[in-house]
Amino acid sequence: MANNEELFKKIISHAKEYGFVFPSSEIYDGLSSVYDYGQYGVELKNNIKQYWWKSMVQYHENIVGIDAAIFMHPTTWKASGHVDAFNDPMIDNKDSKKRYRADVLVEDHIAKIEEKIDKEVDKAAKRFGESFSEEQYRTTNPRVMEYAEKIAYIKTRFYGALEKGDLADVKALIEELAIVCPMSGSRNWTEVRQFNLMFSTSIGSLSEDSNTIYLRPETAQGIFVNFLNVQKSGRMKIPFGIAQIGKAFRNEIVARQFIFRMREFEQMEMQFFVRPGEEMKWYEYWKAERMRWHHSLGISPAKYRFHDHDKLAHYANAAADIEFEFAFGFKELEGIHSRTDFDLGNHQQFSGKKLQYFDTELNESYVPYVVETSIGVDRTFLAILSNAFTEEKLEDGSERVVLRIPPVLAPIKAAVLPLIKKDNLPEKAREIMDNLMGDYVCQYDEKDAIGRRYRRQDAIGTPYCITVDHQTLEDNTVTIRERDSMKQDRIAIEEISSIIANRLKTDYRPKSAL
Repeated sequence: MANNEELFKKIISHAKEYGFVFPSSEIYDGLSSVYDYGQYGVELKNNIKQYWWKSMVQYHENIVGIDAAIFMHPTTWKASGHVDAFNDPMIDNKDSKKRYRADVLVEDHIAKIEEKIDKEVDKAAKRFGESFSEEQYRTTNPRVMEYAEKIAYIKTRFYGALEKGDLADVKALIEELAIVCPMSGSRNWTEVRQFNLMFSTSIGSLSEDSNTIYLRPETAQGIFVNFLNVQKSGRMKIPFGIAQIGKAFRNEIVARQFIFRMREFEQMEMQFFVRPGEEMKWYEYWKAERMRWHHSLGISPAKYRFHDHDKLAHYANAAADIEFEFAFGFKELEGIHSRTDFDLGNHQQFSGKKLQYFDTELNESYVPYVVETSIGVDRTFLAILSNAFTEEKLEDGSERVVLRIPPVLAPIKAAVLPLIKKDNLPEKAREIMDNLMGDYVCQYDEKDAIGRRYRRQDAIGTPYCITVDHQTLEDNTVTIRERDSMKQDRIAIEEISSIIANRLKTDYRPKSAL
């Protein structure tokens, strides 16, 4: 764990040093858990959003996009349940003065028990070799079964207490499990309290005329209130989806782990509207499809896993997370939820407007059910950056830090480097740069020795470096250097664009819908 913490610190430091992420308002000592994206960070972030948008909207004839306003009528959040139910259980440690989410403390405790089970299974697998059956071992080994029963007991008690709003029992469980403050090691806890996560503000020119409104805590409701607008104006037939990328805001009790949990963040969401009774097949379809999308980035599938929810949100009848293995463990990256007709049904009730679809095949009207896919842009950014960060020792004994960012997402696609700053090499390099920059985000660099320039491009994840030398002036060829292998080839100038284009291709295409 110490090594992972050290790695995470290096990633955060690298992100700042190389212009990916800066603390917000840093000259004023920053603002807790708010970050700005630098010159390379904004390119990577935009590329992530474009890759998602293409996969959702461009590749699907029955999915369209919108961009809803951040401010919405306050009744929206009453209908969605956020005013009454968007709370986290909060607890403070009296000795460290640190504040925690009670559910995170309990879930972290469960995760430690799960780690003990995994260790027992790993030891047994090594001991028994090929004859080992993991499934049988998990259901028959007394110690593993004891751990599993303890997890089941904790979950039943904890989620039951939350369901009933029995915060005293949540605290009693934390004390019974002897959960300590991660900072102080103390068990000196306050009572558990509920904390609403929405930011409120006022709208109106005069304070006495103002109405309390909220910064949206999620982007989904902007889709739901526009369901009929999109369906009618786009002549959409069920099943169809509406996609959106946008900012959301949550006054997190404990915003932590760099950009993993922030108070201002960005979501990429798609709400898929289906016939009642068909939601589960679409739920399974989108679970599989979204995992395929993650795997298409070339990151090891072992870094991802599904986590099915034991406790469902008030709007869901099925829910699963796609978790990614960050330096601080497996954590949620994307959620796939079967939201039933809760959202459209509630907005219909609170607004007094019918939000129904007339199905010509069934010759009936109904409130559609919804299957949601919701992924955090910032968390995806962190997953890509974390996976890409590599420290390498080279054959000559030197070291380099390289970001092995999937080329399709790389902030800079190619760097054009004149070998020296004279003999018409800069002019020729500029000519090549001008030809490439219409199609790709490129960078021109003539400062420092060529080796140092290569290292700088490695550190920001540039897939290709194009070096212009004296031979270029003679035969119109350049040296192209590949980031990951550091292999160098001599190619004609006219080949550069097609080589870059081939590297940026991905195999991802959505599987045909059911």
